[in-house]
Amino acid sequence: MSSPDIRIVLVEPTHPGNIGAVARAMKNMGLEQLVLVSPEQFPHPQAAARASGADDVLGRAQVVGSLRQALAGCGLVAATTARGRDQYFRVADVRDAAERLMRESARGPVAVLFGSERAGLTNEQLEMAHLLIRIPTSDAYPSLNLAMAVQLVAYELFRLQGVDIATAPGAGPLANPAELERLYEHFATVLEEIDFRDRTQSGTHLMARIRRLFQRAELDRNEVNILRGFLTAVQSRRRHAGEGKLPKPGTHDELGS
Repeated sequence: MSSPDIRIVLVEPTHPGNIGAVARAMKNMGLEQLVLVSPEQFPHPQAAARASGADDVLGRAQVVGSLRQALAGCGLVAATTARGRDQYFRVADVRDAAERLMRESARGPVAVLFGSERAGLTNEQLEMAHLLIRIPTSDAYPSLNLAMAVQLVAYELFRLQGVDIATAPGAGPLANPAELERLYEHFATVLEEIDFRDRTQSGTHLMARIRRLFQRAELDRNEVNILRGFLTAVQSRRRHAGEGKLPKPGTHDELGS
């Protein structure tokens, strides 16, 4: 049975022993793709010692300098968090999230994000995820070690390996982070051009809310292209309006060509 196309992404891990323990947890559950974003110490003897038989997973670990690099080419992105910041995010139980990840991994790479031991994932990092994974724990002591959290998610994924999980009819691959980022940049440009601004006191929340809206929507590539085509048409009509000549509906100019 081949390993699912699932990346375990550790963002700024601080303890090399945890990296090794994560590699071991992945090996136990048939996962092979480990990506490290700016690890504090790696490679390191403690990582090798804690890997304990998972040297192949550890040896293949990819080290990158940014989360954007870690998610290159991915479709669905899920992020783990223990903090109550879910008012703008879709939150899934770990078992439900595992099913979504396995389903999407049949169409292309997916990723699960784990934050640093000290602070977890920042709000900016969470904005790159489509949904949050909440692992139920005791209220008396809700903190999970990094390797323990990976083990729990990996176990739920392992339970589903080889299980026939139906995909939505005709569903295409989700837009990858680079495609979404180009959409968000295009959106920000058009909002600036039409003077549609954040009217809140801080004036900094509009694009963050728009990003979260589209992350929840889980846009596929075709939908991203449709939205960017719409934005281009808005820009085209504004240019023509500035020249004093709006194109007639249905003309070639209206399509932004």
